[in-house]
Amino acid sequence: MTSNVILMALVPVFFVLLLGFVAGKARVVDNGHVGGLNALVMDFALPASLFAATASAPRDQITDQVPVFLVFGLTMLIIYLAWYWFEREFFEVTRSDAAVQALTVGFPNLAGVGLPILSTVLGPVGVVPVAVALATGSILVSPLTLVIAEISASKVRGTDAPASPVLTAIRRAFAKPVVWAPALGVVLSLSGLNLDPLVHACFVLIGNAAAGVALFLTGLVLSAQSLRIDWRVVAATGAADILRPLLAVAIVYGFHLGPDVAKTAILLAALPSGFFGILFAVNYRLDSATVGSMVIASTGFSVVTLAIAIATLFPH
Repeated sequence: MTSNVILMALVPVFFVLLLGFVAGKARVVDNGHVGGLNALVMDFALPASLFAATASAPRDQITDQVPVFLVFGLTMLIIYLAWYWFEREFFEVTRSDAAVQALTVGFPNLAGVGLPILSTVLGPVGVVPVAVALATGSILVSPLTLVIAEISASKVRGTDAPASPVLTAIRRAFAKPVVWAPALGVVLSLSGLNLDPLVHACFVLIGNAAAGVALFLTGLVLSAQSLRIDWRVVAATGAADILRPLLAVAIVYGFHLGPDVAKTAILLAALPSGFFGILFAVNYRLDSATVGSMVIASTGFSVVTLAIAIATLFPH
């Protein structure tokens, strides 16, 4: 039974990811210009899916995610800050490069890998913790990376940084549909308002494209990156695929959380590195080759670590 769950959770995910990778390598789809697909996933399909899931969830199902928010947020922040310090201390990279690499290691691929895996392992209710985790990362570590990158870019250009870079970054983060859409759904759920079935059906229809297209996009983005294995990439893979879930285990046991919350939070932390760091690196003209190698290595190695995590957390 466990082997069937692992196969059903992982094989479709990596099949679609590989499909996007091959399509990019074969130039069937242009892997150098992914802005359109990224907008489809991050501005339309994924927000619609997260909104429909959170808005239609019972109130107690939403409040049950508060521990997930705390565990996942704390795990990401610790990994992010630790990797930022590691890069600055031992490799002497720029602040912006260190921040983007810390984002890559700390913020897992929730949209591409997390959504289909948790939906398979937990069923339809798996979308809600993904929504909470994605909003957590978009509120905590993405704005922090944006602040550092903007200040560094302003110094390179010789111009002044925004008067309040922190507020600017937070405002940009909350302006993204992938952040405010699930937040709005949570508000509706907590208020006790029922989402109209017709409205729900409309959002679900476009939202159904989120997982598959996000996986295809991940493969497409990775196909444009060159794989360069060195000790930094190996360390980043270990930090993302091994250290991050183990840290979540320690936090879960430290707070004495219930088994259901613990399993969900640990599985979220076990996901491979996300591709947001690549997009940041390309946008700010940073070291995208190293970031891309980190994502490729983490994604490939996660076949093993995710199988172990699923078998350990969900043996039945």
